[in-house]
Amino acid sequence: MSNKISEEIYKVGVYDNIIDLFEGHYCVPDGITYNSYLLKGEKNIVIDTVDKNYINQWLHNINDLLNTRVVDYLIIQHMEPDHSAGVEKFLEAYPNAKIIGNIFTFNMLKQYFPEKNFDNNIMLISDNQEIIIGDRDIKFIFAPMVHWPEVFFTYDKKSKTLFSADAFGRFGKDDNSEWTDEARRYYIGIVAKYGTQVQSALGKISQLDIKRVCPLHGPILDDNLEKYVHIYDLWSKYLPESKGVVIAYTSVYGHTKQSVELLAEELRDKNIKCEIFDMCRCDKSIAVASAFKYSNLVIATTTYNMDIFPEMRDFVESLVLRNYQNRNVAIIENGTWAPNAKNVIIALLKNSPNLNISGNSVTIKSSMTEDNKQQIRNLAEEIAKQVL
Repeated sequence: MSNKISEEIYKVGVYDNIIDLFEGHYCVPDGITYNSYLLKGEKNIVIDTVDKNYINQWLHNINDLLNTRVVDYLIIQHMEPDHSAGVEKFLEAYPNAKIIGNIFTFNMLKQYFPEKNFDNNIMLISDNQEIIIGDRDIKFIFAPMVHWPEVFFTYDKKSKTLFSADAFGRFGKDDNSEWTDEARRYYIGIVAKYGTQVQSALGKISQLDIKRVCPLHGPILDDNLEKYVHIYDLWSKYLPESKGVVIAYTSVYGHTKQSVELLAEELRDKNIKCEIFDMCRCDKSIAVASAFKYSNLVIATTTYNMDIFPEMRDFVESLVLRNYQNRNVAIIENGTWAPNAKNVIIALLKNSPNLNISGNSVTIKSSMTEDNKQQIRNLAEEIAKQVL
């Protein structure tokens, strides 16, 4: 994946089209890129390495561009193994290179490579430090917990390029396909818990003159940067991107599903955007990301062992873990002899701030009655007023 970004900046990373689960958890049907960058000049700089399965290809990409020249510096912005696995092999190829990182970087480096002594190669940096490397003025901006404590960004003043570690990353190929959906799924799944830290990082980079953003996953962002920053601002403030409704449901024998279909029909008749997820069959990461996308959420589920259906519990807990807030939430519960789903859901959401939980919850006992149908119509009216 060696290609030219500017006169002196090249992508030397790789595209992984074999991986099925990112971080052993997130389905990536279109694979993912492990981006690494080469800055050529009076001194040659490489930014981050790649996953262990692609180290040889990555080193070949670097060597192919440099021919007989050496790499003088390796900047490690993020120690997660999909970006740092190649450090040891890199030093075998370029033993005199300096490794730039912070104290957390090097503590983690020792943990991942306990048999290797890096002391002669270490170059320790501090937050907002600027250093001259050859003909480049490089600034380092620490971004702790976006999404690990050692993370920092690298800003090259010469090219006005921000190397943003995992920030602004995306699942999928390095191509011109629509950025937002897979970037949202990536951000909500991996970074969403750390909105405060993302806000801090956005504040720091707002002072920079940025021409392009080079993340560690996905495409280079070099057009309409305001759009990407705006979306990141919304996500990290836990504000919805769009007015609309996500309906997440589980249904054992189809009765809860019928209530969801009626609600969706009522909402769509009112021109309300509506997405439905069967939590036993969908990709949970898409459902969770969509719940963050929209202003309203409806949770419809069965009482199950005096709790809620396991897949629904997992969904709700995933929202809470990622600081879900500032949304309107409604509940449809079903139970044959002792409906209890609403109580369980409210208890799970108690630590999520600024949720407006509707008082028009619907309780179904086994199958829908005419009263239930009217309650769902009333709920649709309430949601429509909130959305419109």
